[in-house]
Amino acid sequence: MAKVTEAQVIEALKTVVDPERGADIISLNMLSGLVVREGNVAFAIEVDPRRGAQAEPIRHAAEKAVDAVPGVTSVTAVLTAHRTAPPQQPAPQPGHGHHHGHGHGHGQPQKALVPGVKAIVAVASGKGGVGKSTTAANLALALAANGRTVGLLDADIYGPSMPRMLGIQGRPTSRDGRTLEPMENYGVKVMSMGFMVDEATPMIWRGPMVMGALQQMLGEVNWGELDVLVVDMPPGTGDAQLTMAQQVPLAGAVIVSTPQDIALLDARKGINMFRKVDVPVLGVIENMSYFCCPNCGHRTDIFSHGGARKEAEAFGADFLGEIPLDIAIRTTSDEGQPIVVSQPDSEHARQYRAIAEKVWEKVGPARSTPAAPRIVVE
Repeated sequence: MAKVTEAQVIEALKTVVDPERGADIISLNMLSGLVVREGNVAFAIEVDPRRGAQAEPIRHAAEKAVDAVPGVTSVTAVLTAHRTAPPQQPAPQPGHGHHHGHGHGHGQPQKALVPGVKAIVAVASGKGGVGKSTTAANLALALAANGRTVGLLDADIYGPSMPRMLGIQGRPTSRDGRTLEPMENYGVKVMSMGFMVDEATPMIWRGPMVMGALQQMLGEVNWGELDVLVVDMPPGTGDAQLTMAQQVPLAGAVIVSTPQDIALLDARKGINMFRKVDVPVLGVIENMSYFCCPNCGHRTDIFSHGGARKEAEAFGADFLGEIPLDIAIRTTSDEGQPIVVSQPDSEHARQYRAIAEKVWEKVGPARSTPAAPRIVVE
């Protein structure tokens, strides 16, 4: 297969004209963040934020032009505003019912990006290194094991881990050239930037570019009818996380923390961030809660113990459960066979399924209509 170069991509994009400005997008300096890796191409097109969805045809034309380059196997193009602005969205329909009526003044209500999904649940952490992605993967699989139809969106653009964690290789296909078919394993539909770009390729993208990619992975993927879409959020509480919380109709957020003081401080930031944008905090999970020696059974609280429970109580949030620090949880995830599916009768799998049932009780039965109060977005 012919190797695709950046120069070839740029030449193809010179054929894409911005009708409003009367020149091609290259000469207008609208291209940014170009990544070319083994036939996978990703880039952003910078437009005036006031143009909003009117610029979508440019993006589609750019994707089509690059897709025609010999050797290109996938194209991911996003629209981004050069100046700081809310992510671009089509104007919502009046009375859509997805706006929380607290009047915080963050702008217009946004439309649901994935209408076939009954509930979108974010799994978040205030910092990295607390096992958030492992928790998100096992939570999604536990929801499926409990009989729900489940999707999993890997929203960690900079460090996508779900392809490896769920043992999925290959690239998504598209039946109509516009909507991607999600990958699937263990009965869970999955979408990740890791399917588009090699895991060793750094994504040097600004926040608005990340948001554009996330909105496309939500709205331009054939998720079908799902009970729950679990979103593995990027770690931290920066602009990308805040904007995601504001723009996606989240039914709620699950906060993952270890018991140690520094992690709890960051978990507190995560709780405050979601509450600031009126996203319900479904509860807190204490990960790496304790360690039991596999040889003698002696228990050691390596990172302290019980801190996340106390933090949840202090914030009036539910404590969903504790998951130990265990080599089996780590190795099964590294091998692409998370413990919920590879050791379904284990105590750890039962713990994940119990947490999943608590989450479902909060977002499932109570949400009988799209306008139910639990759907919150600014």
